[in-house]
Amino acid sequence: MKAIWRYLAPISLLALCAPLASAQTAADVGIGFGTAHASANVDPVNTSGWGCATGTNCLPTMSGLFMGVSADVMLTKRYGFGGEANFQPVRTDYGTFAQYRQIFYDFNGIYVPLSEKKFSFRLEGGVGGARTSFIETSQGCIGTSCVNQSQPLANWSHFQVHAGVGVSIYVTEHIFIRPQFDFHYVPGLNNQFGTNAVPQGTVWVGYSMGSRD
Repeated sequence: MKAIWRYLAPISLLALCAPLASAQTAADVGIGFGTAHASANVDPVNTSGWGCATGTNCLPTMSGLFMGVSADVMLTKRYGFGGEANFQPVRTDYGTFAQYRQIFYDFNGIYVPLSEKKFSFRLEGGVGGARTSFIETSQGCIGTSCVNQSQPLANWSHFQVHAGVGVSIYVTEHIFIRPQFDFHYVPGLNNQFGTNAVPQGTVWVGYSMGSRD
């Protein structure tokens, strides 16, 4: 969890920028829930190395629940900047004796071509990173008493390019729901999964501070 908070800290600081800017500045903070997908790595050499039978594929696809936090600062009605971090809250099995957790984080420029009282349409794009951390799991038994043990195994970090599109729907003057589609391109991720391209869908629930006019 320390690695997750290391990425969340600079993003949460973005929300503190709004009070220091002009009265026209707006800031959003949000929490999101969704999923991301990448195909499994099917290299039989890799799968045998992770405790699978040679020629078989017991490695997982990237899927399941992702959580996220975000913070944006709109310098004008149309233009702003922000950051997001998305992570798996629960580790997932990778092979027969390891587990992994995936994290994406990015910093983006934001463009809002359409903004009305009840909704807004936004585009964002930027760069960031992706981190896949592995732990080794094993079980030791003495008689009928067994203990599960885990220890860090490896961490892989990659540069990523990010793009996203979303629609913010304001249920009150300040509270919004934003369905958003994201695309991560992560060179080198195919060493852990079967592709460098990761689509992601997230529903954000957030709070908007400042003026949207």
